[in-house]
Formats: sequence, C-alpha cells, structure tokens
Amino acid sequence: MGGEWANWLGPAEWQAVRLSLRVSLWATLASLPLGIFVAYVLARWEFPGKQVLNGIVHLPLILPPVVTGYLLLIVLGRRGMIGQFLDQWFGIVFSFRWTGAAVAAAIMAFPLMVRAIRLAIEAVDPKLEAAASTLGASRFWVFVTVTLPLILPGIIAGAILAFAKAIGEFGATITFVSNIPGQTQTIPSAIYAFLQVPGGQEAATRLVIVAVIIAMAALLLSEIIARRVARLVGGT
Repeated sequence: MGGEWANWLGPAEWQAVRLSLRVSLWATLASLPLGIFVAYVLARWEFPGKQVLNGIVHLPLILPPVVTGYLLLIVLGRRGMIGQFLDQWFGIVFSFRWTGAAVAAAIMAFPLMVRAIRLAIEAVDPKLEAAASTLGASRFWVFVTVTLPLILPGIIAGAILAFAKAIGEFGATITFVSNIPGQTQTIPSAIYAFLQVPGGQEAATRLVIVAVIIAMAALLLSEIIARRVARLVGGT
C-alpha cells in the first residue's frame, strides 16, 4: 500500500510536498514564541498604540498576498533595507530560498495563530493570575505556572491552524522567492506550474487532493489534541 501511494505521486510532486511540509513546520515553530508573546500583549496589556499593533498583526489577512510578498522583497531581498545587511554581514539570504518561503508563510499565518492564542488567554480569569501575583510570583512566573497551562489548547490550535495556512500559502511566497523546483516550489506553486503546461492537469489534481488531505488532517488533529489537553488541564 505504501509503495502504491509513493508511486501515485511523481518525483516533482513529492518534492513539492516535502518542501511544503518543511517550510510550514519551520514557519510555525519559528513564529510560535513571538505569537504567544504578541497574543499575551494584546490580551492583557493596555498601552498607547495597542490598536496599531493589532492592525499590523492582522494586516497580512487584509492585504493582497502579492503585496505582502513585494514588501518582503523590498525589506528582506538581497538589495532590501534589511536583507542587504544580513547578506553582507552574516551571509543570510531569504529571497529565492526555501527559508524565504518559510518567512513568507509565517507572516501570512501569523494573524491566525495570534488570534487563536489571544482568545484562549482572554478566556482565562484574570483573578487567577492576580491571586498568584499576590503570593509574590513575578509576572513571568505567573504566566508560566498559571496562564500557560490553561491556554495550551489555544496554543496547539493556533499552531496547527498556522501550519495548515502555511501549507496553502501562494501569493506572498511566489512573489518573494519565485517558483524554483526543488528550492522554493511548494504545493500551491507546483499546482500553478502544472496548470501552465499541457498535460499537467492530472499532476495538479493529485497535489490538490494531497493539499486537502493535509489541511483536513491538521484541523482534525487540532481539535483532538486541544480537547485532550483541555481535559488534562481541567483534571477530568
């Protein structure tokens, strides 16, 4: 059965699938710590410019993905404001590399991750955190010992949702890192490429099926893990 599944996809299709999983995994893991911090700031802190920060976080959901990709090219490209510095001093290049695809996917998925985690934090009773603070615990220790265990289902849901979103990212990715087979060609880019050549529709259809399976599996896994973690946290 495993051999039949392997033979169902061609080498180029498998390459796109593996690269998509790699890009999405790194995009999720790299952005998760920042996502938790930003979600906590938006949920618990009050400061001037809070709505501006909230708008910036959710901007990728509103802007056309191509615009986001173009902005990444301006900022992180080899001649970009930050990209040129990273290239000259550290040899780090994002444009037209799989790492750039991970950056683009992380930015596009970030709002969904933050929203899921923020909702989980807002659902935690602030009185629980206040009680821990009155016992002498620092804000960081309160978060680690009280808030974090309670929001684990939200973190898991946000991370898996971001992973699924990253799998399907196309516009920002193709604008920032192009569509290079074996290097930056993810599942959506490969589907687009196959549809541009005669006889490529069958391969494109197979990749569409794979994308749907991965997305549905991620969503189901998110629900299952979140519920189990919620039961463990609740002690039931």
